[in-house]
Amino acid sequence: MSTIHQESETVATRAWTEGRMVYVELTDQRVVGFPADRFRRLKAATALELAEVVLEVGGTALRWETLDEDISVEGVVAGRFQLPPG
Repeated sequence: MSTIHQESETVATRAWTEGRMVYVELTDQRVVGFPADRFRRLKAATALELAEVVLEVGGTALRWETLDEDISVEGVVAGRFQLPPG
């Protein structure tokens, strides 16, 4: 008996910022947000730099070209952050 394992990819349809918060809307209509200060490079970024977020790799990654930062959408949804809260 073989088991078929289907990998369900977490994909975003859009990304934006409001103040120091970064939000992603997923294909299932959920919206997930996180404080930019949970990532080293984003913590030092200005509001204008944060607002430059774009989706890449078919909606599976967040990219800030100016900051040279990439964050996986799957990691955000799973709550994997570089820095502790606070």
